[in-house]
Amino acid sequence: MAAFIIVGMAALVTAGLTLYSGFGLGTLLMPVFALFFPVEVAVAATAVVHGANNIFKIAVVGKHADKTLVLRFGVPAIIAAFAGAIALGYVSNFGEIIRYSIGSRSAVITPMKLIMGALMLVFALFELLPSLRELKFDRKHLFMGGILSGFFGGFSGHQGALRSAFLTKVGITTETFVGTNAAIGFMVDIARITTYAVTFLLAKTTSPLGPDQWFLILTGILAAFAGIMIGKRFLHKITMKTVQTLTGVLLLGIALALGSGIV
Repeated sequence: MAAFIIVGMAALVTAGLTLYSGFGLGTLLMPVFALFFPVEVAVAATAVVHGANNIFKIAVVGKHADKTLVLRFGVPAIIAAFAGAIALGYVSNFGEIIRYSIGSRSAVITPMKLIMGALMLVFALFELLPSLRELKFDRKHLFMGGILSGFFGGFSGHQGALRSAFLTKVGITTETFVGTNAAIGFMVDIARITTYAVTFLLAKTTSPLGPDQWFLILTGILAAFAGIMIGKRFLHKITMKTVQTLTGVLLLGIALALGSGIV
């Protein structure tokens, strides 16, 4: 029973918060699932909740999406994600820089984590420092933003963070930001899920998720849906300044976690 309560509350809160930030559900929920499942099962369980969450998010706020932004940012992001995945295969051969322990947990610092951590730290400063917060990106830079977001999505799985960092700078309303983020996230999820399915078929392996895990995963999905509905209720009251602050704080947290080797 404790597992259902913990997963349910975590999914409820994170889905509500990440409706505004546009990223972070997988990053925050995976460690919670890892409390009850082996890591590889926790990753798969998180992917299922994340995919279902984006489908529901599209149904709820997708009407606010800016179609031009979705195409000009989302399409290059999906294409670049494949290049990022290839680069990951190359960089993964680089040795770790340092390994240390925090209690029973082992932390590993790698070149990839340092690169991503530094990049996210820079974007966090753009969201949190008043002198940088007011800067706007011209829409002609959307293609490059999509390339960067997609590449690092394939490279490390953190494409949502970079996507949000760009979209907060193009001068759109909170509703448009949330709807556009949801639409692009859904596109990326479709590409990822299709790739995973093909990989499983080619490898002729079974899904790591067994019947015993699905009840807990279903709890996470339903709680995430509830979090989205609660978040949507207050959507019109949330300003872009609030969204930028939340985005910056989450970016800073992920940057520190990556740079220190915790995740």
